[in-house]
Amino acid sequence: MSAPNNKKILSTTDVTLYTVSAILLVDQIAMSAAVGPSAIFWWLVVLVLFFIPNTLITAELGTSYPQQGGIYAWIRDAFGTRWGARVTWLYWINIALWMPAVYIMFAGIFSALFAPDMSLWMQIAMGITLCWLTTWVNCLPLEKSKWIPNLGTPIKFVIILTLGVAGLIYSINNGFANNISLTYALNNLDEGLAFIPVIVYGCLGVELVCAQSNAIQKPEKSIPRAMFIAGLVTAGFYIFGTTGVLASVPADNIDMVDILAVTLKELFGGSSLGNGFALVIGGLTLYTLYSTMVTWTLGGNHSVAEAAEEKEMPSIFAWTDREHNAPIGAAIMTGLISSIIMVIYGFMANNAEELFWTLFSFSAIVFLMPYIGMHLAFIKLRLSDANHPRPFKVPGNNATGIVLSSLCVFVLASAILLFFWVPGEPLDISLVTQVGGGVLLTLIIGELLVRSGEKQRYPTRLTESV
Repeated sequence: MSAPNNKKILSTTDVTLYTVSAILLVDQIAMSAAVGPSAIFWWLVVLVLFFIPNTLITAELGTSYPQQGGIYAWIRDAFGTRWGARVTWLYWINIALWMPAVYIMFAGIFSALFAPDMSLWMQIAMGITLCWLTTWVNCLPLEKSKWIPNLGTPIKFVIILTLGVAGLIYSINNGFANNISLTYALNNLDEGLAFIPVIVYGCLGVELVCAQSNAIQKPEKSIPRAMFIAGLVTAGFYIFGTTGVLASVPADNIDMVDILAVTLKELFGGSSLGNGFALVIGGLTLYTLYSTMVTWTLGGNHSVAEAAEEKEMPSIFAWTDREHNAPIGAAIMTGLISSIIMVIYGFMANNAEELFWTLFSFSAIVFLMPYIGMHLAFIKLRLSDANHPRPFKVPGNNATGIVLSSLCVFVLASAILLFFWVPGEPLDISLVTQVGGGVLLTLIIGELLVRSGEKQRYPTRLTESV
């Protein structure tokens, strides 16, 4: 294996901005608002039961095992190369499956703001174009590509602050469009239960920058600092932005694809100046969706490229620009799979929102699975590698860490179940078939690729113990 590029080009500020860019998603505001008036209550519950424990555990893993590869390396060290490769496949393919959902939302917001007559297939064509533009950026040197997420982060701050402040001003003048009180939430705990996984989903991603740990200056200090700052900032912005949307748009009028455009028109429409401002903020929102995908594809493609370098995934993923360490092969595969998925599911959907939810559910389930593996790896390493130096450690003893990690596993497993079935509601056979079938096919393809990688690594041995 060729030596990786060890140039330390990511400062603490870069790592913090990169981490915020990964976990602070403007589209998450729209999806959180879709939970309904109880969204703020559920955000607080998930923050306490999952977000804080998950961040603490990830910070310990990221500083104790800062080797290139991130979540892949942690699971590989705990359970062996086969499980590491399986999880890397899920972690990477999720991004290829999620990118179509994000770019369908991009096209939906664009249509609502600038081209109201745009057809579903024109939106799909726009999404495919964006997929390949993202692929191109992944092939650039990190010194250049890092500025896309770095610029996207402060723009996200501006957008969410605008939504929050304008929503609160609107509510003062017109009254809250929804009842977001604690009493209402406690009396309607089942309301929006189907969307709880969306909130859990929005809490993930703090580990992403660890995939490029060999480029981080002083990772033992930069990683936990970035994670905690990013976590606090993200939590505050999510709650504030969601409050702004719920203050101005009745829950019955919330469409996950174009809700941000609807909110901007509701808050600022009515005059030429207001409409112009809404279009500017809407355009900035579109940029943040793009910067988010650049952030995630950079992290995911570097992780799978590392696995391929170790011959744990097919060699196509190991095709990199040796001078700049750009993951060219993985980037091209991401763009190709995203484009194909967008077209296939486009034939199944009747409208953009239905297409978005199907794609999002499909990718989110695949995305949540590696995090279960990450927390199981944390427990395993705490027990089997107890004497390993840990520059940062979850407060308390081993029992505390294991309990917190087990709690995270429970929350993740519950979120996966809620994507398929919500207690008290009938089972949607069509959704289960489309999403469940896609997940099953993804697992099968992943297993075939993992075994193919093993044949490259162990040409005289066809199997390895699970």
